[in-house]
Formats: sequence, structure tokens, C-alpha cells
Amino acid sequence: MAIKQAVTVDEATEYYQTLQRKHLVALWNVQANLLVKEPKSRAVPYLWRWDDLLPLIQRSGELASITRGAERRVLGLINPGLPDRYGATHTMWAGFQYLLPGEVALAHRHSPSAIRFIVQGEGGFTTVDGDKCLMGPGDMILTPPWTWHDHGNESDEPMIWLDGLDLPMVAELEGVFYEPFPKDAQPLGKPVGDSERRYSVGQLRPTWQKSVGPFSPLLNYKWARTEEALRRLATVEADPFDDVAMEYINPHTGGPIMPRLACGIQLLRPGVRTRAHRHTGSVIYLAFEGSGYSVIDGQRFDWSKGDLFVVPTWAWHEHASADGQEAILFSVQDKPVMEALGLYREQAYEAHGGRQPISAGRIEL
Repeated sequence: MAIKQAVTVDEATEYYQTLQRKHLVALWNVQANLLVKEPKSRAVPYLWRWDDLLPLIQRSGELASITRGAERRVLGLINPGLPDRYGATHTMWAGFQYLLPGEVALAHRHSPSAIRFIVQGEGGFTTVDGDKCLMGPGDMILTPPWTWHDHGNESDEPMIWLDGLDLPMVAELEGVFYEPFPKDAQPLGKPVGDSERRYSVGQLRPTWQKSVGPFSPLLNYKWARTEEALRRLATVEADPFDDVAMEYINPHTGGPIMPRLACGIQLLRPGVRTRAHRHTGSVIYLAFEGSGYSVIDGQRFDWSKGDLFVVPTWAWHEHASADGQEAILFSVQDKPVMEALGLYREQAYEAHGGRQPISAGRIEL
């Protein structure tokens, strides 16, 4: 059969218009957009300053009533590169939740995973499936998917904490489910701090509990134990890319706290500037203590206590403490998903002694 060698412009145009009408696409026209040399995130490196955030967080307590419709009083951080998406990165939501004395944020459950890292205040609590977890600065509390949870503040001062969720990821996968609890707060079905009593010593577990689920059975990672572990590690070893860095783990498996989210804590010792690297997977950083700076794709971002910044996927980044003092960063990461899908990759920056040239200063909010 003879093959027609030449096609007119009009014939080609008609062909591609037909494909469009039939909801088809010619791969040869779009392959360059689909199979790229390396990832290029639409999310951009960005820093939100605590000095700007705190007045807005406090003002929300006057404008949004927990008892009149504001089920959660949270200010979410939107990445400037993703104006059409609710997220600090393409996969993760970050927001600061504010709870006034005597308030209770209504109980509900949802399919996205969530973590709470306490920034300010003491005497609040999160109840997760009947386990009341008391909150203090530096504590990290889990609410695994589809667990009932409510928040309360039994102190005489406001509570502020960082919410980290995989909500954008779950929404993109069209897997979001949500259900309110029949009452404002769930009943306590366990002694206060039940999971801490059972699992806070990570190398041990009750002999009669054999099942190993995908989520950490320890719900409240108390700051005192976290800081102790961090400082013990600082006496023996450090990582060239993150300095003294540790990951919160599931004490049953030794793996990440939840299948879709990981959390980390790192100490930047006085005078340390880490080497740069990049990896698939994005990271949300909260400056918990001290001050310093991070260089992300050649941009310098100076941060201090309470500031939050993001590193998009496959972006070069390095960190340094400032003024001869130490600093502590808390982080939320989507690394477990990338690893589970076989997509995780990491690369060290080899030029300039492993440190990036700085081409731009910090971007203001």
C-alpha cells in the first residue's frame, strides 16, 4: 500500500483539531513538556516572617469565633508560585492555629494526615481517638488519618501551633473524606497521655500489643525527650548537609511517623554552615530556636525564631546558624511518598566547596 509522503498545512490542522474534539493528544507534540530532564517545581522558595504573622494570628482571635462557624482558627500559608492551590508546597499545607483560653475546637476526622508542632503556650491539648495529649512548646502531636480529634485550651493564655497536613496531596489524588463528630468534643476513653506511657521509650513496647500499623502509635513526641536526643547526637556525629539532624520515627517500625508525612528536627551548631544538596520531595521549615540563614537555589533567606520557609522539590539548599549561636529547625516533609513510589533521589552540590554562590537576598513577605 502506498504511503502518502506529504500532508498539507490544512490537512495537518484538521487532523489536530479532530484529536482535540475527540479528547486525544499527539505525544510527539507534548513529549518535551512531559518527559523533562529533571523536576522543576511551580512552588518557589519563600519565607514568612513571624513578626508579620503574629499580629495577624492574634487579630484572627477577634474576627473568627470558634463558637460561631470557625471550626478551626487557622491562617494557612500559600506559596506565591501556587496561587491557585491551598498549600505551602505542592503537596503540603502549613498553617498557624490559634486557640484562646477556654476554647474547644470541635471534634472531627478526615483522610489527610496532620501534625501539630507547638510554638507558643502551655496547657492546651489535642485529644486523638480518646487519648488526651497535653501540649507544651516543642511538642509534636500526630493526628493520623481518620482519627477523631479535637483541641482545647485549659490555660489562661493563648495557644499557637503549626499545623502540617498532606491535604494538597490527598486532594490531588481525590481522596479527601471528612466527618464531624456528633458532639463538640469526644469522650476520653483512655488515661491522659496514654500513648506516651506505652511507647515514649522507642526501643520498647508492651508485649501483648503485636499489631504494627502504618502510623506511629506514639501520638505525642515531647520536647524534653526530643531535645535530649538531639544534644546527645551532637556529641558524637553530624551530617554535612543538615548538621545535627534527627527524624521523628514510628517506634514500632523505625520508619517515618506516617506513610505520607515525615518530620525532622535539626540543631545547627554555632558557626556551622552546611554543604548544599537537593532532593526530590519538598520541605517546610519552622525556625524553633535561634536565628540563621538558608541559601535556596542561590537566594539567601535570613530567618529568626518563629519564621517559616519552604524548600521546593529539587532545589539546592544549605543552612547556617548566625551570630555565633546555635539554632534549631523543625521540618515537615513529603519524603515518605517519594520513597514509597521509588521517586526519591538526592544529589550533593559539588562546586565551590559544596556551597552555593549567593545571587539574591531574602525576599520579604
